[in-house]
This record gives sequence, structure tokens and C-alpha cells, in this order.
Amino acid sequence: MLPVLPAKPVAPRPVVRPVAAPEEAAGEPCPSCGTPNLPGRRFCRRCAAPLHPEEKPAPLPWWRTVWPFRRRARASSGRVVRGLVILAVLLALCAGGLLLLPAGRALFEDTKDKMGKPKAVTPVAIAASAEIPRHPAKNTTDGLNNRYWGAPGPEASVTYTFSKPFRLVDLLITNGASKSPEEYARQGRALRMDLEVTTQDGDKHTKQVTLSDKAGSQTVSTGISDVKTVRLVLSSPAGLTKGRHLALAEVEFFQRS
Repeated sequence: MLPVLPAKPVAPRPVVRPVAAPEEAAGEPCPSCGTPNLPGRRFCRRCAAPLHPEEKPAPLPWWRTVWPFRRRARASSGRVVRGLVILAVLLALCAGGLLLLPAGRALFEDTKDKMGKPKAVTPVAIAASAEIPRHPAKNTTDGLNNRYWGAPGPEASVTYTFSKPFRLVDLLITNGASKSPEEYARQGRALRMDLEVTTQDGDKHTKQVTLSDKAGSQTVSTGISDVKTVRLVLSSPAGLTKGRHLALAEVEFFQRS
């Protein structure tokens, strides 16, 4: 076999590539550069900017940014108004708390009074504005219902003083000459009493007590703290005829146990 001579190099033929036809200048202009684009395109053929950018949501009105407080306030959505509303609410809550504090404290103390069992407390001193002989005011705390304090007429008063301040929960009053129905009507009795309670700080609490015209004890709820003295003034007499006087058989005081 004869040797093969090397071939002569042949230059490659040029490859003809098709040229893309330019897009027609018709369609929606680009919002960024203004170049027209064919319908259906999403980006500009010149600057590649989005042809249909998403619209930003409108800012929230101020009243929609007040609650919840942790919601992020958008631009121009009433950030200042929102802060003022929150501040006004906080001030109103503080003012309401200060105004309702005494009422809440009273409700708390009354609840404790009802949950506990009252315990009797005895005064250390008793002073009356007037007394009938053999019927001193000290008879109202001796525990005997057949002995009573005799007062000549209405507006007579008796004052009870205690050794140390206490919370007066209830007052038990046995009106008339005795707890017995037969003895009760033998003397006059006061159907109304003005109750005046003085605390350790000198504050005075007054209450008008209306009693039923019947034998037996009647309970008067008070709920007053730091009581030091209790004064009863007799009024509205019943059965006070000639030869009779006002009678008060027993007054009992109860404190929180």
C-alpha cells in the first residue's frame, strides 16, 4: 500500500444564522422607559422592568391601627393619632382605678365579713345623757334581757367606748324593756335610732337605724373599720304614755373573727 499524503487544510464554510426580526413597536409602553411591548410580555424588552408591577395596598385608616396595639402601623396610617388614643385609654383606666378603689376595697372587706364568723366585743366604758333611777345604761351590756336602760324621753343618748379599735361588723339591738313579749310593751321604746360611729382617726360615720315594734333582737349591719366609740340617739318613741319611759334592753357588738 502506498503512503497517504497529508490532506490540504480546507477553511470551514461560513454558517448563515437567521436574524430575529425586530418586534413591532405596538403594545403597552413600559412604565419605566416607555418602550412599547407586545401584549403578553411580563418584562420590558429593552430595560427588563416589570410591565405590570403589583400595586401597593392602600394605607390603613387610623381607627384600624388602634387595636391590637402590636399591629405595625403603615405609613400615613395615623401613627400619631394611634398614640394619642392609646394614651387616652391608659389615662382613663388609671382615673377609673382611682375612683373605684374605695368601692373595691369596701366590697373586699364586706366579703371578708360574710366569710368570717362574728365575735362579740364588750365596751370598757358606757355613758348616757340621762338615766331613770335603777335603770342605768350599763344594763344594755350585762347580757340579761330582763334589765334595761331607762331614758326619760327621746333625744337621750348612750355612748359606748372600746379599749382598742376593731371592725364593727354587726350591731344586735334588743329594744323595749325585755325580750319577753309580755314585758316588752310595758314601757316605751324608740323605733328609730341615730347611730354615730367614731373611728380611731376621728372620722365619724352616721346611720339612721329603723327598728320594728316587736320583741326580740334585731340585727343592724355596719361594716366599719377602726371603731373606737359608738353612740346611739333615741327617737320616734312608741308607747310613751304618762308614767312610762323609753327602754332599751340590750346592745351587742360583733367584730370580725
